[in-house]
Amino acid sequence: FAFVSLSQIGSATVELYRSGDLGAAYGASLIHAGGGLFWGGLLGLLVGTAMGLIKPVEWALAPLYHSFRQVPLLGWLPLIGLWFGSGENAKIIIVSISAFYPTVLYTYEGLKMVEKKLIEVGGIYRLNPWQTFWRIQWPAALPSVFTGLFQALAFAWISTIGVELLFASGNGLGTVMQNGQLNARLDIVLVCILCVGLTGFTLNFLIARLSRHVLRWRSVKE
Repeated sequence: FAFVSLSQIGSATVELYRSGDLGAAYGASLIHAGGGLFWGGLLGLLVGTAMGLIKPVEWALAPLYHSFRQVPLLGWLPLIGLWFGSGENAKIIIVSISAFYPTVLYTYEGLKMVEKKLIEVGGIYRLNPWQTFWRIQWPAALPSVFTGLFQALAFAWISTIGVELLFASGNGLGTVMQNGQLNARLDIVLVCILCVGLTGFTLNFLIARLSRHVLRWRSVKE
């Protein structure tokens, strides 16, 4: 069982597809990753923006953020497992945490690195704080924000598969991989690995296209 042929991988793919297991598992993994990325990314954008713009928030939250960021994601599993069990909510919370950290960091850094002369130009034009943020600070920080989203997307997808492997309840590609390992079905494990890799590549490609579209006013390299 150490090696399998391409024909066996193809047969396993057809088997999983016809049984509906592959589609159901793939859909469940996308829901876990998408839900975690949405909530973690949204909260990360809000916290990173607040830290980058409001000094008291930065003073209060930056030490906490950098302290909690040092805790490995696996370190949260026992606590989240005790609070929320090993169901769908626990999986999405863990994925949200993995997406939260890079989004906060790159949003915060992007806003802090906006050149002061640009903000001074806004003062010359008598822009209010909201106009200064929306017309000057946010566009200038967008390249860094998209870098954070790239990182958050990668972490969210990786953590999705990881948490499905660790929390074997429910459905997902990680769960199918775990069952394939227990049943000595290396072909099924490899089919899931291929799905994971191709999906990660596709998601990164889509985010890259989105960033090029949003930042088309800048010279953005792939």
